[in-house]
Amino acid sequence: MNYGNSNEEGFTGLEAAIVLIAFIVVASVFSYVILGAGFYTTQKAQETIYSGIDQSTTNVQLVGNVYGIASNTTDGIDQIRFTIGLVPGTQYVNLEKMTVVISTPTVTPKILTWTNESSSTKDTNFIALKNGIGTSQSTMTPSDQVEMQLNLTAVPKDTKINFEIRPGVGASYPFSKTTPSVISANNLIY
Repeated sequence: MNYGNSNEEGFTGLEAAIVLIAFIVVASVFSYVILGAGFYTTQKAQETIYSGIDQSTTNVQLVGNVYGIASNTTDGIDQIRFTIGLVPGTQYVNLEKMTVVISTPTVTPKILTWTNESSSTKDTNFIALKNGIGTSQSTMTPSDQVEMQLNLTAVPKDTKINFEIRPGVGASYPFSKTTPSVISANNLIY
């Protein structure tokens, strides 16, 4: 047997095929990893965009009028009632995380938080009644309208009241109303 003059062309072709297959396998693995990372990054970017949109827009809106109740008409309005609803496209709002800020030109802002009690405590918290009846609701869905009831220190006549509803997620909803010139037991605040 003469091994010195053997023909190794077949082995060279086989080695080249193995190397080619190895390159294809490695390239496939790398492309799979890169595509997976791209899909993951795209998904996270989409979640960030949707989260930003949710946080930059308000989720609640005022529905109807704002009413002021006065237990003593000479002192002023000591309870505010208004109804809120969700803007189209909002799934739900957690009222437990909502705050309401109230201020007047002479009174510093007061932050009121949600309570599940049957009535609110003066200048401390608010209750949210579904359709104005029942017990205080902790969440609000698109089909709900919730009456907010806030007890506060008496606000005299012709006084501007600034409100700011701050949902747990989303932008706040500010609005202002002025108490009437003549205060009766039940008042429409403009």
